[in-house]
Amino acid sequence: MEHHDDRSASLKPKGVSTRDVDVGMALFDTPEQIHEPRDPDDERKLVRKIDLMVLPYLAVCYAFFYIDKTTLSYAAIFGIRQDLNLQGSDYNWLSSVFYFGFLFWAFPTNFMMQRFPIGKYLGVNIFLWGFFLMLQAATKTFGQLLALRFLAGAAEACADPSFMLITSMWYTRRQQPVRMGLWYTANGLGIALGGLSIGNIKGALPSWKYEFIIIGALCSAWGIVMFIFLPDSPVTAKGLTLAEKRMAVQRLRENQTGIENKHLKIYQVKEAFMDIKLYLFFLLGIVCNVPNGGISNFGTLIIQGFGFSTLVTTLMQIPYGVLIAISILICVYLNDRFVNRRCAFILLFLCPNIAGAFGLRYVDTNQQVGRLICYYLTGPYNAAFVMVLSLQTANTSGHTKKVVTNAVLFLGYCTGNGIQAPYYELGIWSMIVSHLIEACIIVCFWILLSRENRLRDKMQAAMEGGLEGRDLDSTAFADMTDRENLNFRYIY
Repeated sequence: MEHHDDRSASLKPKGVSTRDVDVGMALFDTPEQIHEPRDPDDERKLVRKIDLMVLPYLAVCYAFFYIDKTTLSYAAIFGIRQDLNLQGSDYNWLSSVFYFGFLFWAFPTNFMMQRFPIGKYLGVNIFLWGFFLMLQAATKTFGQLLALRFLAGAAEACADPSFMLITSMWYTRRQQPVRMGLWYTANGLGIALGGLSIGNIKGALPSWKYEFIIIGALCSAWGIVMFIFLPDSPVTAKGLTLAEKRMAVQRLRENQTGIENKHLKIYQVKEAFMDIKLYLFFLLGIVCNVPNGGISNFGTLIIQGFGFSTLVTTLMQIPYGVLIAISILICVYLNDRFVNRRCAFILLFLCPNIAGAFGLRYVDTNQQVGRLICYYLTGPYNAAFVMVLSLQTANTSGHTKKVVTNAVLFLGYCTGNGIQAPYYELGIWSMIVSHLIEACIIVCFWILLSRENRLRDKMQAAMEGGLEGRDLDSTAFADMTDRENLNFRYIY
């Protein structure tokens, strides 16, 4: 570790302490090595290798996240209400307390992600999350189940934020939406697999307990796999040679966001809370996830209107999950073909959701096929949310600032998921209003970020050397915030 610090010290910009330099600098002995030419074919091979080292672990984990969220609803179908004597609002509390745990632990877990090796920390939390899920099968009272749901929410609080940090460590800002789309697509897979309900197993235990035991055991096992095999960063990845590590860091120079920095910087915390983007991301976290309540609460009611059995009703979720996966892949593919069009694609993929929500509100209940189509139209909102996540990773620099912004975004995520309308009409209207507010916030982002880029271009054009004479090397790995770094350009 001392050897790494010596390297960082020799490469740090003037006036910047070793503590402030990004960990990626530890790989280089001289400044010239940062500019070593990269063979395009070698870089493509490296990206494919990184994809195999990182994406499968995140994708499987993300599928488990959704499957876990369905365990309680499927348990309700298969008898948990009766076995635990749940009364009145008990079930709603069990659903909400998961997000209370997430909210309670959001900031501590994000700061610990910065302090500890992120792959190891994520693996430990996934193991604990599965462990708490298995314990839910042993509960005999509402209070016991409530406490375990809270703990499971706290264990999952690191999930999405860590996935976003990991993606930003390994990929260029252009590549990030595609990679986020690939691991987020597993959300649709989780919905589809959730339809293949374990609760139909007939055995010595009540059916609902198999949901918790099997899913929890698989999650804990996957946590162990991630702890062992998921690399913590390009700097320490055991599967890469030194030359590959250097190339993995070199190719992120244009990002101007670095890899990571293990030191908590209070000034970056303060700056994050003074940046309007943080509050816009918080609002996006809320309005992007309020529709979850309407979709999860009332989607099955719409399908049950056909008169199908419980099993067939759950199987009808499979096309919905497939549609989500396809819409995400189409969105990130199109985004990769156009420069600075993320906000436009968010607005585009919100349109089917708004149309579907209006259809669910106004299409007559006798028109079952029409209402089912409207329900399926609400799936592409997941593609819009992937692009929202990519906006955050692409437009926040300074590792501490990224950690804080991540935490606040997912505070909004929890708040939105915790808002559950008590009856159908209000639930559908909450979806409509949330999507319209989201569209307005995205337009604000578009205007704000494009204006800031123009101002920076104007300022630097007036400096000695102009835009072409910018020294990108001095800021690429200095762990500067996007506000500090005039070389940083926003993507929208």
